[in-house]
Amino acid sequence: MKTIGRNDKVDFPALKLFNIKVKVDTGAYTSTIHSHDIKEVEVEGEKYLEFKLLDPEHKKFKDLIFRVKDYSIKKIKSSFGDMEERFIISTTIRIFAEELPIELSLSKRTDMKYPILLGRKFINKRFVVDTSQRNLSYLLKREQKKNQ
Repeated sequence: MKTIGRNDKVDFPALKLFNIKVKVDTGAYTSTIHSHDIKEVEVEGEKYLEFKLLDPEHKKFKDLIFRVKDYSIKKIKSSFGDMEERFIISTTIRIFAEELPIELSLSKRTDMKYPILLGRKFINKRFVVDTSQRNLSYLLKREQKKNQ
């Protein structure tokens, strides 16, 4: 198992997000990404989920509308302990030079320092968390680029 620190910078290639800050949150079961303008739409008789990622104030914001066909709705306990329904999407994350599948719940995280949380469902059986460490995957990525 690889060691991951308390936060890192990772890539979500399908979402066009690169070197994006994430917080490792062992208290959260589900991984979450900051999103807004979330709505179900119908296109040519088929249901899709549309959303935007990050806020216009965020330096990685691109004002892109994402549309996915494969999504689900799950009840998730918020950080305040309230149950809420959230949309869940599947995508890939590039971390430690590997592309791995990940499910992300879409949630407004406007006032949060990190736009993305990596929860236990993703971390479990893949990583050991060392809270004294930071950016281990990102540092590996930089080192690999330097050696190319």
